[in-house]
Amino acid sequence: MKVRTYVGSDGHSVWFSDDLGETWVRPNSLSGLYLEVAVRGFASHPSDPLSLLAATSKGLMHWDEKIALWNPTSLMGKDVWSIVQNEKNPDLLYAGTCPAALYRSSDRGQTWSECHLPDVSQFSEINMGPTRVTQILFDPLAPETVWATIEIGGIYRSQDNGATWERLSEGLVSADIHGILVTVNEKGERLLMATTNRGLHYSHDNGQSWELQTLKSPWQYTRSIQHRADGFKRIFLANGDWPPGSTGRLLYSDDAGKNWLEKKLPAELNSSVWVFATNPVNANLIYVLTNLGQLFISQDAGETWRKLKREFGGIRSIHWRMVPDDVPVIEQKRSSISLSAPA
Repeated sequence: MKVRTYVGSDGHSVWFSDDLGETWVRPNSLSGLYLEVAVRGFASHPSDPLSLLAATSKGLMHWDEKIALWNPTSLMGKDVWSIVQNEKNPDLLYAGTCPAALYRSSDRGQTWSECHLPDVSQFSEINMGPTRVTQILFDPLAPETVWATIEIGGIYRSQDNGATWERLSEGLVSADIHGILVTVNEKGERLLMATTNRGLHYSHDNGQSWELQTLKSPWQYTRSIQHRADGFKRIFLANGDWPPGSTGRLLYSDDAGKNWLEKKLPAELNSSVWVFATNPVNANLIYVLTNLGQLFISQDAGETWRKLKREFGGIRSIHWRMVPDDVPVIEQKRSSISLSAPA
């Protein structure tokens, strides 16, 4: 098996790397995906290393590693912003869209049904624009619980495998929610963290109420929040001055968010730190990206970082996984379309 890495750009489709980001290839539109599509999320499962799902502005797309082609799924014609596949039950998926709506599939994406999110439509008027589902999270400590964050719309929770949903907003200083994390504190107690445009929030009562936690940082804007893949010990937090911003910080905590420290990245950052890529198959391998496309890699679980040469411009997502050694190498092909001069 080999590592394959995927970067979802904000208007330049998907880039592939088979050498830990040293070189990148983008298949042209003949591969089945329009070259100028925005790609905001990925999902895959180790049980099927030949399949990858991509949340795109044209709909949910399926990549077949064996034939190196993108194919549309049954969730097309929607601006998909998030996709997640259940680790223990790969048949169960959720997808989130813009305007904000949430869809559930129990047959590995063959069919989808829309979930009812109470009051979600009202926020499009408040936002003066469409809302979007920024993250969907299967609760690692409560198997029947699912979380969804909406920008701008708040935090939603289902405790019955997606059958019913409730909005949890008490104490939030902003409904502009970017991400959510379920963890445990040093006493073994359940703790939730949510990132917003105005700062990081904590909940000690399973989301019923939230409290703003002021960061010791020049800025309170927070984006992705994620555990290191070897458990609950270290948490990474994306911080910056604004979207896309002009600079940012990679923060981490080893005490369930009591204290946050900066992990210096080896370059002057061009925008807010935006998103991470981890995988439990190898907790040592981590990627972090800025919103304007700087890419950093760590191969020692986030202790040290190296900047990769390639910069992508606007990005939204990154994903890495193991694929069979014999999957085709992605080739940079030019279009076969040609125009002939009139006779």
